[in-house]
Amino acid sequence: MDKQNETENRSLQRGLSNRHIQLIALGGAIGTGLFLGIGAAAVLAGPAVILGYALAGVIAFFIMRQLGEMVVDEPVSGSFSFFAYKYWGNFPGFASGWNYWILYILVSMAELTAVGIYINFWWPEIPLWASSLFFFITINALNLGSVKLFGETEFWFAIIKVVAIVAMIVFGTYLLISGTGGETATINNLWNDGGFFPKGWFNKTENGYEGLLAAMALIMFSFGGLELIGITAAEAKNPEKTIPKATNQVIYRILIFYVGSLIILFSLSPWKTITTDSSPFITVFDNLNGLYFRFMGNEISGNVLIQNVLNIIVLTAALSVYNSSVYSNSRMLLGLAEQGNAPSFLKKVNAYHVPVNAILVSSFFAALCVIINYLFPEKAFEYLMTLVVSSLIINWLMISITHMKFKNFKMKNRLATVFPTLFYPFSNYLCILFLIGILVLMLVTGMHIQVILIPIWMLVLYIMFRILK
Repeated sequence: MDKQNETENRSLQRGLSNRHIQLIALGGAIGTGLFLGIGAAAVLAGPAVILGYALAGVIAFFIMRQLGEMVVDEPVSGSFSFFAYKYWGNFPGFASGWNYWILYILVSMAELTAVGIYINFWWPEIPLWASSLFFFITINALNLGSVKLFGETEFWFAIIKVVAIVAMIVFGTYLLISGTGGETATINNLWNDGGFFPKGWFNKTENGYEGLLAAMALIMFSFGGLELIGITAAEAKNPEKTIPKATNQVIYRILIFYVGSLIILFSLSPWKTITTDSSPFITVFDNLNGLYFRFMGNEISGNVLIQNVLNIIVLTAALSVYNSSVYSNSRMLLGLAEQGNAPSFLKKVNAYHVPVNAILVSSFFAALCVIINYLFPEKAFEYLMTLVVSSLIINWLMISITHMKFKNFKMKNRLATVFPTLFYPFSNYLCILFLIGILVLMLVTGMHIQVILIPIWMLVLYIMFRILK
């Protein structure tokens, strides 16, 4: 009996309900890339960037459907690393898992640094390291509790982001329809200033390449994080129902929150007013100039309200990404340990049914990265972050290729799956060709370091694999 209880204590618990999965999936699709990262892509492509987000969203949806079919069939820890290990081979499983882990250690480092900057907006006297350390301890403590606690935290983070976007869309629509958005606010802005494709598809200029294709590499990385749906499968209640529902809803959420909001925002002001270090979302709030709001008996200017609301949104987005990183990294390490591709002590699960050692190890390296950011020049941090781009491409490619091997095995053994992907194998080939095309675009548009890093990084992973084995 004791042995049975010990076994039960060492397994994950299905504590994520349908609403948790839905909002975790939605939160993965909405990050700082939407609020702050659109400016650079908009400068390259103009209004055509709207089409770019729609195209990238379709590719991301296909990849999520491929991952969804696998995790619904076998809802286990380790997600795509488990499937690469089982249906492709030991090294692909090793490489897929450790690549993802490193990716989100680096993302954790970036988000922790960003959190400190956002807190300084209100309290500049607080040192960056102090606020980063506070949220580092808080988020990790939450993750050491039950998985339901993580799900609840992520649920409310996502709610804040969703409410913010809906509010922006509603307010922007009101400004357009009511005519209070100013003389320049008109739907004609989408095609008046040089047409919908003012920079063309792909043109070489004195400053580099411009056009929709040149912006695609920047656009695609906005969807990093959607694969979190697959990571949650091992702890989801009724994964055969919740995972398909969450996956299918990704596509129209992208259309609403990315494409819908961009149509409104690009209509409010000529696209040439956007700069690489600004966001079309700021344009909407700029229309509050001259407006005042009464709060608790005090009059607050529109600009002050804008700055505080935006800071709350980006702080929430950063904390959400870090929270998800701690969760997904610990589950990935657990899966790698169960495969034999990571030390066995990482399999330890505490009384709350969470992989405690995997959380602590991931947190240690995330904290180490913050220290590295302090000790070394900015250039070192910049080169570290280029690995994020390379790791994302590797991750998506391996999911699509692994799914093909998974399907071949199922078809060969005449085994049906509950949640078959759309347009197999055409959608797989389309995703792979699209991602290879992104790599080619990166080579010619000044992101060649990220592309060169991919074979180097895979070689490092292979050396690590051979040493471990």
